[in-house]
Amino acid sequence: MSVATNRVKRAFTYRFYPTDAQAAELSRTFGCVRKVYNLALAARSEAWTLRQERVNCNATSTMLTSWKQTEELACLSEVSSVPLQQTLRHLQEAFSSFFGKRAKYPRFKSKKKSRRSAEYTTSGFRHRDGRLTLGKMREPLGIVWSRALPEGATPSIVTVSQDPAGRWFVSMLCDDVPAPMPGTTNAVGIDAGITSLVTLSTGEKVTNPRHERKDRARLAKAQRNLAKKTKGSNNRAKARRKVAKVHARIADRRRDHLHKLTTRLVRENQTIVIEDLTVRNMVKNHSLARAISDAAWTTMRGMLEYKCAWYGRDLVAIDRWFPSSRLCSACGTLQGKMPPNVRTWICACGVTHDRDVNAAKNVLTEGLSVTVCGGGARPQRSYPGGQSATKQKTPRREP
Repeated sequence: MSVATNRVKRAFTYRFYPTDAQAAELSRTFGCVRKVYNLALAARSEAWTLRQERVNCNATSTMLTSWKQTEELACLSEVSSVPLQQTLRHLQEAFSSFFGKRAKYPRFKSKKKSRRSAEYTTSGFRHRDGRLTLGKMREPLGIVWSRALPEGATPSIVTVSQDPAGRWFVSMLCDDVPAPMPGTTNAVGIDAGITSLVTLSTGEKVTNPRHERKDRARLAKAQRNLAKKTKGSNNRAKARRKVAKVHARIADRRRDHLHKLTTRLVRENQTIVIEDLTVRNMVKNHSLARAISDAAWTTMRGMLEYKCAWYGRDLVAIDRWFPSSRLCSACGTLQGKMPPNVRTWICACGVTHDRDVNAAKNVLTEGLSVTVCGGGARPQRSYPGGQSATKQKTPRREP
């Protein structure tokens, strides 16, 4: 028995090693992409500030043509025009998100802090016989094919990037049908934590690998060396690259662990229930900010979301204010204040609870009640002081 899956857009990322000429060409392209984005953003902002005029993507495309004809910006004609047009479309999307109140006002790209990348559509590259050649290049990229593209798949968009550690990556967006996963009726509740990365309603606890803590001494040494270098020197650039390599090692190991964990959860369960945590508010606690960031709960949720969509699983997010830790999963009694250092507690009904396991069980029960009848389908007694539990319902939000 298997679950049917739909055709999805899927990005396949590979490492590649460019020649000196290719690296120089890509570096020029990254600089031109950043320049065009900033010029277009400045033009659109000025038009609105001075004349209350909205400039669309077509108008900035016309501006790009005129910029290429100037002596100062003649370098824009030396690189492929496709990434330059794509960055104008990205700016249009940024403004659409701003006017739709989904994002802040677009910001200018920084040479040091912004991501070095360029996006090519089908007219800007050639993919034949396992070889990828970008526009303005004579030779194909030296890609390390760690896995094959889907049979018969043709990339629709190719994104080339270089991370702060100096590694080169190419990402190919293709149509794909994910391999079906075995059918199941299992449901699991997940309680995210720090000591245990996740605690499942089945009682299983997944230990937090704490990747950042393991490499903290190495990172601190690299940062001390960086602080000693003269600003603007080549030695400082080398030291900065070493710091970036340590960060990349931490991020790669964290991402690999989360991929394995989320894939296992999606494979073994039809319904997955999580809490709708506000991580950006939680990291304001400076005592826990580093540990919360290292746990990467937001990344884990994002992986669960798209993997559940791929494989036909159900992901339910319960309200962030639901008192999962203080509610007895056996009788429904809500306890009073419970400090974080309390890891086990005994309910008035006589049941001894592990705080995290009890929370995961309550998360599962609440999530199932949300999907069936909108929430509240659980045994309820009373709050301390005699206040009715049914009056404490909070709005339920589903993903």
